Amino acid sequence: MSERLNELFRPIYMFIMAVGWMHALVWIIAIALAAYFLGCFNGAVIVSKYILRDDIRTHGSGNAGLTNFYRTFGGKLTLVVIFCDVLKAVLAVWFAVLVVTLLALPPQYLLYAKYWAALFCLLGHIFPCMFGFKGGKGILSGGTIAIMIDWRVALLVWGGFLILVALTRYVSLGSIFAAAGFPFGTWFFVSHDGIIMVLAVCLGGLVIYMHRGNIQRLLKGEERRLSLHKKST
Repeated sequence: MSERLNELFRPIYMFIMAVGWMHALVWIIAIALAAYFLGCFNGAVIVSKYILRDDIRTHGSGNAGLTNFYRTFGGKLTLVVIFCDVLKAVLAVWFAVLVVTLLALPPQYLLYAKYWAALFCLLGHIFPCMFGFKGGKGILSGGTIAIMIDWRVALLVWGGFLILVALTRYVSLGSIFAAAGFPFGTWFFVSHDGIIMVLAVCLGGLVIYMHRGNIQRLLKGEERRLSLHKKST
């Protein structure tokens, strides 16, 4: 058991040895905070509350996500929401990569940094401190993270998502598949590393947890299907 734990935490020991305890702690926290606050910039809330003057969280499912925004407002501003949620995920992961590059760490630390930043970006999107900890469900930002981590993982989660939504018109069903597929994709295509797998399971688990209400409605046959007929803004 102790040998397995030592193997699991070996990358952390190596990181601390490379940069020192204090610097390691500072940079780990810096990546987490930067990614979290980037994640807090929720496109659906910003556009609805400050441009449309009509908070998306008071409509439909009450969720500050792309699907609820599209169902409620539709229109070209949906593209602004997409841009915001994609951009913040890209910036969060890029910042983590920049830190690893500036510290001149070995290439394998890029993967740890990406997954670490991804987790906190998703936490910021789902629980934004500046919007009362009430955000979205993390699908668009999570999908962007998958693209930045590995194209094969992205192909698995996006492919499954699009196929299920096209066949059933249940966005939630495609989202749940994508979330569940993310750790499997990580295992098969990216790494068997224990820390990476823990972070991947946390990422997928967060999204599934946020869809717990959708799961109940799917089981009861009460979930709403996606419709392309929306009002314009």
